[in-house]
Amino acid sequence: MDVDSSMVPKTDHDQDHGEDSQTPAPMEREQQQQNQQLENQASPAGPGGSPPPPAQQQAAAAAPSAQGQPQTPVVGPRCAPTYSVVNAIIEKKEDGPGPRCGHTLTAVAAVGEEGTPGYIGPRLILFGGATALEGNSAASGTPSSAGSSVKLAGATADVHCYDVLTNKWSRIIPFGEPPTPRAAHVATAVGTMVVIQGGIGPTGLSAEDLHVLDLTQQKPRWHRVVVQGPGPGPRYGHVMALVGQRYLMAIGGNDGKRPLADVWALDTAAKPYEWRKLEPEGEGPPPCMYATASARSDGLLLLCGGRDANSVPLASAYGLAKHRDGRWEWAIAPGVSPSPRYQHAAVFVNARLHVSGGALGGGRMVEDSSSVAVLDTAAGVWCDTKSVVTSPRTGRYSADAAGGDASVELTRRCRHAAAAIGDLIFIYGGLRGGVLLDDLLVAEDLAAAETTTAASHAAAAAAASNVHAGQLPGRYGFADDRTRQTMPEAAPDGAVVLGNPVAPPVNGDMFNDISTENAMLQGPRRMSKGVEYLVEASAAEAEAISAALAAAKARQVNGEVELPDRDRGAEATPSGKQMSTLIKMPDAGSNNVASAGVRLHHRAVVVAAETGGALGGMVRQLSIDQFENEGRRVSYGTPENATAARKLLDRQMSINSVPKKVIAHLLKPRGWKPPVRRQYFLDCNEIADLCESAERIFAVEPTVLQLKAPIKIFGDLHGQFGDLMRLFDEYGAPSTAGDIAYIDYLFLGDYVDRGQHSLETITLLLALKVEYPNNVHLIRGNHEAADINALFGFRIECIERMGERDGIWAWHRINRLFNWLPLAALIEKKIICMHGGIGRSINHVEQIENLQRPITMEAGSVVLMDLLWSDPTENDSVEGLRPNARGPGLVTFGPDRVMEFCNNNDLQLIVRAHECVMDGFERFAQGHLITLFSATNYCGTANNAGAILVLGRDLVVVPKLIHPLPPAMSSPEASPECHIEDTWMQELNANRPPTPTRGRPQVANDRGSLAWI
Repeated sequence: MDVDSSMVPKTDHDQDHGEDSQTPAPMEREQQQQNQQLENQASPAGPGGSPPPPAQQQAAAAAPSAQGQPQTPVVGPRCAPTYSVVNAIIEKKEDGPGPRCGHTLTAVAAVGEEGTPGYIGPRLILFGGATALEGNSAASGTPSSAGSSVKLAGATADVHCYDVLTNKWSRIIPFGEPPTPRAAHVATAVGTMVVIQGGIGPTGLSAEDLHVLDLTQQKPRWHRVVVQGPGPGPRYGHVMALVGQRYLMAIGGNDGKRPLADVWALDTAAKPYEWRKLEPEGEGPPPCMYATASARSDGLLLLCGGRDANSVPLASAYGLAKHRDGRWEWAIAPGVSPSPRYQHAAVFVNARLHVSGGALGGGRMVEDSSSVAVLDTAAGVWCDTKSVVTSPRTGRYSADAAGGDASVELTRRCRHAAAAIGDLIFIYGGLRGGVLLDDLLVAEDLAAAETTTAASHAAAAAAASNVHAGQLPGRYGFADDRTRQTMPEAAPDGAVVLGNPVAPPVNGDMFNDISTENAMLQGPRRMSKGVEYLVEASAAEAEAISAALAAAKARQVNGEVELPDRDRGAEATPSGKQMSTLIKMPDAGSNNVASAGVRLHHRAVVVAAETGGALGGMVRQLSIDQFENEGRRVSYGTPENATAARKLLDRQMSINSVPKKVIAHLLKPRGWKPPVRRQYFLDCNEIADLCESAERIFAVEPTVLQLKAPIKIFGDLHGQFGDLMRLFDEYGAPSTAGDIAYIDYLFLGDYVDRGQHSLETITLLLALKVEYPNNVHLIRGNHEAADINALFGFRIECIERMGERDGIWAWHRINRLFNWLPLAALIEKKIICMHGGIGRSINHVEQIENLQRPITMEAGSVVLMDLLWSDPTENDSVEGLRPNARGPGLVTFGPDRVMEFCNNNDLQLIVRAHECVMDGFERFAQGHLITLFSATNYCGTANNAGAILVLGRDLVVVPKLIHPLPPAMSSPEASPECHIEDTWMQELNANRPPTPTRGRPQVANDRGSLAWI
């Protein structure tokens, strides 16, 4: 394979040869000669560049603690982690990837539910690369001389898989036509698929086609994606990343003639697929190749390093982000990079970009403590393995500078590949000294569970007080005893922690992850250029996430039990994506140590009222304890994850079926407008078909659903379809163009009544249930009953919008369906979700499970009435059982009942709906119960916020809020869900008003109460 010098590793001693090569400048030639001498004096890692022998590894592991002195508690950004070799299992020779460089390594999430037959754990997918070198003395294991010409050869298209849970390599041979053999290509994960593009092979540049390796099923398959119109064209040495779980971005590289600086985007949510060339604002990178790029979960893409048109290595990092108005903007990232580099690897773990290895040109590589570096976007600084970087390093190898650390030699390489799973960073292969490498390295980013902000320094110090030098606590272990560090795991937190409300990220077009890193600070800085606002947002997130976690760990160290206040939906650490539980170290704790607890993030995401203008739609994070309205309630009268493997590349939706027709017509998070004509677009026959399809699914589901995180939880909607669309727009929508492939949706009932668009609300939710039966979950509320919704608006709406005969028939059919709805949901066997509460009669989950469906309200027992109608008492000081103002026979239950129920069922949290609360969510029983309400400005008079809860894989709960749309709503006419011409709903709500905000006296003869009904 004849390639230019960019294809030629600029590692130890090779020179540039080829199309874009430049004659070294005099200074560079002098540096080459000097470096040659230094290289000849440096000690190699071992024969042929292989990993150090066991004794060396043990010495390297012990070196940091040789002094025998405790390590200083971490009070700032953590240094870059050190890597060790993974002794992976390779049963057959062909299972191992073998020595190679110029390949890609892509992390793919687990498929299915752990413990079930079809479960596939998280994997690393290695594709392509060069497996041989020509024109050097690699065969003898001797580094090539400075004057030799090195070319990559043996390009391949094979696929290897590393199973993280079993620590085993295997070769997979997918169905379908594979891409041509190639190296210097790009790859990125889209759901459980790996998208591959570009590169260079034996015959020259590879075609620009997008190839998709679909790992959804047990047997992988290759596909070629049809993309219309012009695109990036053939190129190599470029970067590609999936931004905001939506935009496939391709940047830079070399088209065989020159380095490039263009930016291309493919919207995976829009079909037919087409590339669009972007012209981002701001100062972007120069034309370059062999840079790296990685996308943070909140949609910030960071491009780092590279080599420019003059073959000069670059040190700068640039952030690329999308604004709400559709503009893309470049900005220079803060901090001082320890070294320029290219042909390196980089990957985000939370808000920390981990950079490893790289070449400097002229036969030199990045060495000493700078061979591994981290850009901490929460703190705005670069760190190497020793400290925060304040000035560029020399980049020349020095045994003294390296401290004799063998781990530095491990990462001295280029043309390798890196990927991250949870908090683990993996590196495979590469090139060092003219020798191809075949080792798998791993490091753990402990900063994912630590604070980098002053607010949590004390807690971090307490948590780190038992950590000795060279013995940093880790959650993961590998089969190789030589590299395993035996460290006790901190006792997990069993307390429920409630976080602060969250609002959508600045880049509103991007769908959020369930992590708080998606939430960004909003304010006047929203208008500023550059990534300062991104850095500050990340810092705030880091503070929000890390402080709680560090405090929890500190309390665990001291043997205390933590009660609520904190989050981390995976990126709660600055970008803290899920705290991975892969390969957990054995628990040495006693039997009474609880597993990792449910935590409520101490910051909630809040979408401010749309005030218009440049500052409209600002996002901010508020401390949970800043919600002054908390406590003000307005009373008013499964095989899971099966589609975690669904394709993100949106399939073309035909509307041959009613569910698809409904979704195509109604699921428009940004574009939905109330219909001008009130006539409903479905007829009674189509509603019947929809109900039949959904009812068949509900009939086979258990009464208490068994669900897994991550999941979004929605409270009462009450026909306020506009609020549902706003929540989908701000926090992600249940579609293949949204985040349905990554997160489930749970709705807690009360879909109809009070609002003007009950038909839209219930039919869309039913259609989503039919389309995504294992990802969208509905349980029953007290308004999902004919005797209730006959009085509070749904029956009237059906008649008004469908005609009396068809409307009454549709109303009856939908209510028959309601009798089949599940009644509660258990998430991870730690959180129970229901509509109302536990009342006086429910002491065990089994009592709910024993209710037989279909069940009508009048035929139900006291258990059903408590489940759908009961409420918590006024506050935590009111214990026991009290009469409920809703009507005779109903009760409110105190915090003692909540704790008793949780203890009886080994639960940590109850999430319920049923009551309007001013901030959209409210804590009760010291955070062990949360009331959730998703409709804003309830009945046009309450002026309340709406909220959802986002539960991450690490069981951190993040409230995410929307506020009522302006103007301030003091009357039904001002409600976004009300229109002046539609007076019937105003009259209904006026005749049956909601009971007052919690704490205010009950209106006599309140027509919204069950007693009046």
